[in-house]
Amino acid sequence: MAAQIGLIGLGTMGAMLALNIAEKGFQIAVWNRTTAVTHQFKAEAGALAGQIVATETLAEFVAAITPPRSIILMVPAGPVVDDQIAALKGHLGPDDLIIDAGNANFHDTNRRSAAASGYRFLGMGVSGGEEGARHGPSIMGGGAREDWDRVAPVLEAISAKYEGTPCATWMGPGGAGHFVKAVHNGIEYADMQMIAEIYGVMRDGLGMEAAAIGDVLDGWNKGPLQSYLIEISAAVSKAVDGGKPMLDVILDKAGQKGTGRWTVIEAQQLSAPIPVIEAAVMARNVSARLEERQAGEAVFGAAPVALPAGAVTVAQLEQAMIAGKILCYAQGFALIVAASAEFGWDLPLPDIARVWREGCIIRSSMLNDMATALEQGPGRGLMLAPFFADHLKAATPGLRAVVSAGAAHGLPLPALSAGLAWFDMMRTGRSTANMIQAQRDFFGAHGFERLDQAGKGLHGPWGGHMV
Repeated sequence: MAAQIGLIGLGTMGAMLALNIAEKGFQIAVWNRTTAVTHQFKAEAGALAGQIVATETLAEFVAAITPPRSIILMVPAGPVVDDQIAALKGHLGPDDLIIDAGNANFHDTNRRSAAASGYRFLGMGVSGGEEGARHGPSIMGGGAREDWDRVAPVLEAISAKYEGTPCATWMGPGGAGHFVKAVHNGIEYADMQMIAEIYGVMRDGLGMEAAAIGDVLDGWNKGPLQSYLIEISAAVSKAVDGGKPMLDVILDKAGQKGTGRWTVIEAQQLSAPIPVIEAAVMARNVSARLEERQAGEAVFGAAPVALPAGAVTVAQLEQAMIAGKILCYAQGFALIVAASAEFGWDLPLPDIARVWREGCIIRSSMLNDMATALEQGPGRGLMLAPFFADHLKAATPGLRAVVSAGAAHGLPLPALSAGLAWFDMMRTGRSTANMIQAQRDFFGAHGFERLDQAGKGLHGPWGGHMV
């Protein structure tokens, strides 16, 4: 039986993606380093087993796929990908296509694309976790357009659908797809952190029980904040274990796999401010320092987190979350614009918003409106689009009230605070950077521009104080 596509790596994500492909009617060859895993996978595939070709060697695997071959790699990011490519190369022809569908750093994808010789290479960001891989992920492709077009029928078939439209799109050459996936993950970090901060205000500031918090989140999921992350946050808030709220017994140390950190590092390289995402990554790092946090509490005492009656309302918390979400996405799309210009990618912003509408972790009702706003105003920041500007005008007073109460009463709100500070900076026509320019000129003769005089590299009357 000749397979139409192949997949290497039958871990959780690889296995689910392979079943998804088989379920959509495609014959798929599979190979795993551990042969027993391959055979077990097929044995447990049930009615889909007939669509699966289980192979024991790479040579057998490649031979089982109809040329020109398309082979998906679902192996851990990093050196493992390079090792797998090296092992495959000798079995491939010049038209055979390797598709890296792992969480690769886009710089690695650029390098692998440039180094591809004797085979073709495509980088592919996949979002949606185990459930998405099995029933429909969001897919972000990067590489040669003709390579994407060749496998698009399979990828669009297995992707999530938004009102019938596949959430699978070609983003651009090289590592463009993996870059967009990294920004997705950065936004995911920020969205999760802001929800956690709002949860903290309800838990510690308002004294609400987990189940009651879940009820609030359920209500929010019927309005502008409708999203997968609000939905699951409501579910975990209501979950119990042994008669106790599940949240109350989970250790407060958040893990991460590094994609959010990559996003922050790249934003710094591109001079693209994404403070909400930066704050979210920082907060995860701080959460891991449990012993240091406990020592800090022992020295300084617990923060006086209980809020006075009426200090913050649940309605204001919802408005804070709406404003924070818009600001976070605005920063993420601005980063994509900066990368597009730097790397010559011409990334399709409306299509990116559309591909995130279903299947991925950050899917939300706002993304459809974001796609429309990005299409109607090319080159315009998302927060300046009339639809979202009106939302921000209505919601930022709530954000300001929540951040103010948090600062006054010791409730840590790093991501929401960062969003508010960025908003205030972006609506200030004359900032305080003139002081910084004067300082730089005083100690380093770096020069500045003047409001009342043309020219650059001008200096102040510091005399001999410049060094």
